[in-house]
Amino acid sequence: QVQLVESGGGLVQTGGSLRLSCVGSGLTLSRYTMGWFRQAPGKEREFVAGIDWSGGSTSYAEFVKGRFTISRDNAKKTVYLQMNGLKPEDTAVYYCAAGLLASIQAKINYWGQGTQVTVSS
Repeated sequence: QVQLVESGGGLVQTGGSLRLSCVGSGLTLSRYTMGWFRQAPGKEREFVAGIDWSGGSTSYAEFVKGRFTISRDNAKKTVYLQMNGLKPEDTAVYYCAAGLLASIQAKINYWGQGTQVTVSS
């Protein structure tokens, strides 16, 4: 049974930081491209960041470049999203995702349950 479990969300003030974690089980995490997506109320789910199998290549949505960093530790079966300089518009449920294609945006095989990030103004 494949599971992706996110944690690390919470309430933070504008300009603050959070680190999200996604722990995988029931899969060999090193075989998967991993990524983070987010969804705010009333809006579509959108891509935030992606990372390849080894962690050697990353990609980011334009609105988080320079503020967020995605990383992974395959030995710990964990993917991270370091979020700095948070803004109220970053408020959303953040979802971890795993895919077998080179681009996480091409196909998602598994989703996590999401973790809430709220940024106060």
